[in-house]
Amino acid sequence: MTTDQAKQELRELIEERVAAVARRDAETLAAHQAADVLAFNVLPPLRLRGADQVAPQTRAWFDAYASGPGYEVRDLQVDADGDLGYCAFLYHVTGRLRSGMDVSMWVRATLVCHRRDGRWVVVHDHESIPWDPETGQGLAGLDPDA
Repeated sequence: MTTDQAKQELRELIEERVAAVARRDAETLAAHQAADVLAFNVLPPLRLRGADQVAPQTRAWFDAYASGPGYEVRDLQVDADGDLGYCAFLYHVTGRLRSGMDVSMWVRATLVCHRRDGRWVVVHDHESIPWDPETGQGLAGLDPDA
């Protein structure tokens, strides 16, 4: 497989993830994770180990929304070398929580992927938001266009 083919497959992995969020399809998202994935998501806890921990968190995330979540990927960068690849991007989450609160936040994400048995799986998922060093608070309201 050429590097360009690998990069295209990684882009398709991201497209499949976006479509799965739109369908609230936690099972498809879990299927993209390696069984031994290490995930640092923006939701607690600090880390998740294994797809069996990530899937319930994803279902709980979907269940928290009365409408949404919307999930837009921006500034996708991918690269690959052999069976190792990465995807780095911003994503915009929107929607209304069951509590009535509207959500609109940008998150930074990096996925480390490994091609196993002919398909790409996420072995490390890292998400973050910037923080204000003066207040110690996360800055979920930043806009990349501002």
